[in-house]
Amino acid sequence: MPPRSQRVPTRDGLSLHVLVWSDEGVPLVFLHGFSNEAHVWDDVAPGFAPYYRTLALDLPGHGDSDRDPARRYDHESMARDVASALDALGAPRVVLVGHSMGGRVAMRFAGMHPERLAGLVVVDAGPELDARGVLRIRLDAEASDPTFASRTEAEAALRRAYPLAEPEAIARLLRHTLRERPDGRLEAKLDPGFMEAARSLAPAERAELERAETAALWAALGKVACPALVVRGAASDVLSPETAERMVEAALPRGSLAVIPRAGHSVMLDNPGAFRDALERFALGDA
Repeated sequence: MPPRSQRVPTRDGLSLHVLVWSDEGVPLVFLHGFSNEAHVWDDVAPGFAPYYRTLALDLPGHGDSDRDPARRYDHESMARDVASALDALGAPRVVLVGHSMGGRVAMRFAGMHPERLAGLVVVDAGPELDARGVLRIRLDAEASDPTFASRTEAEAALRRAYPLAEPEAIARLLRHTLRERPDGRLEAKLDPGFMEAARSLAPAERAELERAETAALWAALGKVACPALVVRGAASDVLSPETAERMVEAALPRGSLAVIPRAGHSVMLDNPGAFRDALERFALGDA
């Protein structure tokens, strides 16, 4: 079931790109992680279309959404963009599913608008992140050339980044996360401003911002009254078992945990079947 594309306004004349699989029911809204885009959910989202109004957003600066000239790419600003997009879509109450950066945006949204959540799914993200995975992701992003001479070169880079993903998923990433430049080279759709903003921070400033964000995200989870699911890849180096357990045992009164085997951080690409099963148990029950 191919989704249709549409755009919705957010703020200051900017707009977000949305994939829509169905139009009826409670909205089930997917938010991708850093450097991905809405099609990363293509193996998962169609199965929910008969039961939910199923949508996936390209977050600001990603995919086919607008880039923000002011580089307001912090989690709180992007959560406000999500709220504006949902308003434009006529979606006052939603089930929100967010992976990695999108999971932290979803947590921020939950802290701002707990009354708008019918359910919350946080995929391999948490208020506290494992330093190993954070360092790996940052070094990979800083070291990689965002342009490629050919599709073969780009495909090889994606296979290194997602070693457990099936060939069909790699082909989809190749198709949707890159664009061709006038000189014929391929470049990532991700706004370079993401990394430029991060490089401008001194290590002490970066650490202080992360401490403040950690506190804000724990506080946000404390406001969540709806059913919630935390999903962790069994081999993740981003969400530790201790943080995942604290999220469901101490922060989320109606929280549960699903650990996905044969999956690292990119759970929905590494083991889409097991991830889809966990999400179906949470979102569909006996439907």
